[in-house]
Amino acid sequence: MAVKSEPTRILILGGGYVGLYTALGLQKKLRANEASVTVVDPQPHMTYQPFLPEAAAGSIEPRHVVVPLRRALRRCHVLTARVTGVEHESKTVTVEAPDGHTEQLGYDVLVVALGSVARLLPIPGLAEEGIAFKTIGEAIYIRNHVLTKLDEAASTLDPELRKRLLTFTVVGGGFAGIEALAELEDMTRDATRYYDTIEPDDIRWVLVEAAGRILPEVRETLGVWTAEQLESRGIEVYLSTAAKSFENGHVVLSDGTEFDTDTIIWTAGVKSNPVVAESDLPTDKRGRLQATASLQVAGHPDVWTAGDVAAVPDLSRTEEDPSATCPPNAQHAVRQAQHMAGNIVKVLRGGRPKDYYHKNLGSVASLGLHKGVADAMKLKIKGFPAWLFHRAYHVKAMPTVNRKVRILLDWMLGGLFRRETVSLGQINNPKEEFDRASKS
Repeated sequence: MAVKSEPTRILILGGGYVGLYTALGLQKKLRANEASVTVVDPQPHMTYQPFLPEAAAGSIEPRHVVVPLRRALRRCHVLTARVTGVEHESKTVTVEAPDGHTEQLGYDVLVVALGSVARLLPIPGLAEEGIAFKTIGEAIYIRNHVLTKLDEAASTLDPELRKRLLTFTVVGGGFAGIEALAELEDMTRDATRYYDTIEPDDIRWVLVEAAGRILPEVRETLGVWTAEQLESRGIEVYLSTAAKSFENGHVVLSDGTEFDTDTIIWTAGVKSNPVVAESDLPTDKRGRLQATASLQVAGHPDVWTAGDVAAVPDLSRTEEDPSATCPPNAQHAVRQAQHMAGNIVKVLRGGRPKDYYHKNLGSVASLGLHKGVADAMKLKIKGFPAWLFHRAYHVKAMPTVNRKVRILLDWMLGGLFRRETVSLGQINNPKEEFDRASKS
């Protein structure tokens, strides 16, 4: 019998939850020279997205919610590049490097963990005026942008411009939108203490949601309670209302409401990375990879997948709904990745993979400092206890001890000295002053 002289080449596409946790599991379980592991991602870090709202609000240092891939994956090769094509028939992946050149990577085992991208709708002005909330760069930008608008409003003498500057709009009532809205509103309310000419009531936060409720991930009564809590803070909540136009910052809603704003945060859904739909791998009608319960792509046992990009059967619900798939959240993504790493090693050693089974534990959301909501383990939790539960759960789930400790220290310092509410708006245009000097 011939013996394979070269290690098995495992190629992981994506360095998010699934990519990072799969690679961590493989580098821990694989023997020396048993396989080589390469991780490809356009960013050199993994972002823990549940902490993005707190990073945007200044409760956590932004660098502490990302995990450097090269530091965490010492036994893996990390390639900073964007995946542009997958052709499984030839077992090649095309990637584009930061300098613009493209190359093809071969593999023996493929892990597709490309995640999701923002789902844009054909709304006039959205592409020009909107900003998504999925990356650490977007969180930093939004924080500086919002605080800069407070600075500009405090300096202008034009009442109409001031009103526009102090109007902030969030579109999307899922977890991402609600947490971003609640944390940022909390931050702006806290920041007004430092402005002589801006009162909390001068700031207008607007939530637009096309569905009839918010937070569909929790039971309806908690969604109603959350909406009431937001409205009690002066936040305008528009339910069953669609956005019709954002042209030039002029918002037009389906109920006839119109107003001007300089801030439109778009969190109205995500879609599977389009690279998957363009590949020769099988996908469902939503563009997700068709996966088996063992986390292999249907019909392709040497291709593995999990997370937002995969339609993984939810075995905890298939008796009541045979077509049920696991929801696209961090809870499943992390567990799927850890399970998948073990399955890959088993198959490499001639074993059989095990099916993934996990019963959803529930959901938890932060609504600003000392405020939260949770629907977990059949319990309804509100207010301060839910906020504590949110922090405890997510610091436990945060990868690496290094990041856990740094986040805990951020929270301790924030409790002692209050969070920083200063704008570093120059980050958004760092050459402005240099260009001005060059023309003088």
